[in-house]
Amino acid sequence: MTNAAPELPINILSIQSWVSYGHVGNAAAVFPLQRLGFEVWAINTVQFSNHTGYGAWTGQVFAPEVVAELIDGIEARDALPDCGAVLSGYLGSGGTVGAVVEAVKRVRAVNPAMLYCCDPVMGDYGRGVFVRPELPELIAAQAVPQADILTPNQFELELLTGQTVQTLADALGAAQTLRTRMREGGPRVVVITSLVRVDAPPDSIETLAVTGAGAWLCRTPLLPLDPPRNGTGDAIAALFFGHYLQSRNAGQALSLSMSALYTLLEITHLAGTREIQLVAAQDEYARPSRIFEAEQVQ
Repeated sequence: MTNAAPELPINILSIQSWVSYGHVGNAAAVFPLQRLGFEVWAINTVQFSNHTGYGAWTGQVFAPEVVAELIDGIEARDALPDCGAVLSGYLGSGGTVGAVVEAVKRVRAVNPAMLYCCDPVMGDYGRGVFVRPELPELIAAQAVPQADILTPNQFELELLTGQTVQTLADALGAAQTLRTRMREGGPRVVVITSLVRVDAPPDSIETLAVTGAGAWLCRTPLLPLDPPRNGTGDAIAALFFGHYLQSRNAGQALSLSMSALYTLLEITHLAGTREIQLVAAQDEYARPSRIFEAEQVQ
């Protein structure tokens, strides 16, 4: 009697920024995904000493050709058919948007079942647009139509749709507008992070997941993190995508990812550190110790 071959993890191609110190981009996404049981093939769009929130950093933005060359190398290993998902975050330059979209198309050509999660990193309230001025238009025109899952924050949702979001109805409407622009035939999941609305309970923050089957809202207490910690958007995009790939249930993925993120931020707050405590919170990612339920709102 021979032993059955083990079930191998899903491979995720993650294309986003990298920092040597701290946790943003791939430095915030890769480890949680690995703790969830995924293999992660990381391609870095930039390599900086630290995130730009400090106001000073060293390092460089990689040319779009570097992304394409690395995909070529992976393809030469006959590995692309084994890629089950692609995640993208901060892209750095207009050419990199095109390179990421081309990578998604190359993976999808050999594995039509793959899913693409695009975190359209462009800006936030208080900072405005913090990427190159041409990027929002390029992301909307090139990346959004290829995306199966989008994870904009509230500011980015307004930027992508041109709609003001102040209430839950506003958020649901803008998410549905964005869904119509996503890949036809895909699940078309929109996850709105850092949602602060006028009709929400005070001292709370929410994330809303909208799909063709319904919409779910998850609320957690608002921790007094000042300044807001960089990398939280990258971490929640990775956590939601990972849980969604495992369950294909948006409400469940939202609850588990938000629960994990809350404890990550609570540990960070208690530690009093500028960087999110990604390693210290690692036991939370697969099995959060405190669950915040996702309420179906549509």
